[in-house]
Amino acid sequence: MIGANVDDAMAEDGPAVDAAAIRGVVLVVDDHPDTLALISDVLGRDGYTVIAAVDGQSALERARLINPDIVLLDARMPGMDGFEVCRRITTDPGLDGMAVIFMTGLTDSDSIVRGFRAGGVDYVTKPLKPDEVRVRIEAHLKRARAQRQADMVVNAGGRAALIVAADGGIRWYSSRAAQLLHRYFETGVDDKLPYGVMRWLEQAEFQSRPYELTRGRGRLSVRLSGPAEEGGWILTLVEFDEQAAVEDFVARFALTRRQAEVLLWISRGKTNRDIAEILDMKPRTVNKHLEHIFPKLGVETRAAAAAIALQNLGS
Repeated sequence: MIGANVDDAMAEDGPAVDAAAIRGVVLVVDDHPDTLALISDVLGRDGYTVIAAVDGQSALERARLINPDIVLLDARMPGMDGFEVCRRITTDPGLDGMAVIFMTGLTDSDSIVRGFRAGGVDYVTKPLKPDEVRVRIEAHLKRARAQRQADMVVNAGGRAALIVAADGGIRWYSSRAAQLLHRYFETGVDDKLPYGVMRWLEQAEFQSRPYELTRGRGRLSVRLSGPAEEGGWILTLVEFDEQAAVEDFVARFALTRRQAEVLLWISRGKTNRDIAEILDMKPRTVNKHLEHIFPKLGVETRAAAAAIALQNLGS
């Protein structure tokens, strides 16, 4: 059994692992307390948070309670064995995403296949080798985190998306996001976020108000989709075709092109003075345009006109 076969090197100091880069939670399941103590010591020195369980039932209870990143699981235990524990973990929707690594002295192909069929992602053989355990746990932890962040991007519905660190460094990006960054900011994905976007992220209102930038006939909207691992953010980038919006307003509401441009800027919350500066006209000319826009939209107020414009843009 593993308690008698653990390599004495488990108690030795191994090569250092960057704890700040890992900070994973590992559930170690084994019916030998001395084994749990040795593994906990090795992984604890490497920066992991280690939770121990001595049987299958307590392993499941702890897994549901703490939702660990990795489960290091003894295959042979009295009562509920490791294969059954693994099967329950991998079929429980509430435990989705946990990587189970078997610890086993059973090296025959049938036992290995049984472990993978139960839902295990890897295995280490006994007597355990500290370096092998470290490397396998670190590899699966990185893979699991990358998958979680990719899932978050998918759930955010963003085709053009970025995952950025707290210091503005870009950790992950979609090909569409790379194209938009280059087009609107003339920067690449190897650089940090542009200065203006970083300033926006540092402001409290960034969570409810997008960062917007106009280039030529296009407008880029940078929006917060949610927090990322280790203190970063998931951002989605949405591009709007300004000229297409203006042309749609002309066709849909029977506006002149100039009236459609005024309506577009009204939908963005700009004042008459702002619109006058943007479109190079006098503020009273903006008022004249509004006198024609309101009846064509069937509204009486600026807010109602903006709401109709936004609804049209959204559709």
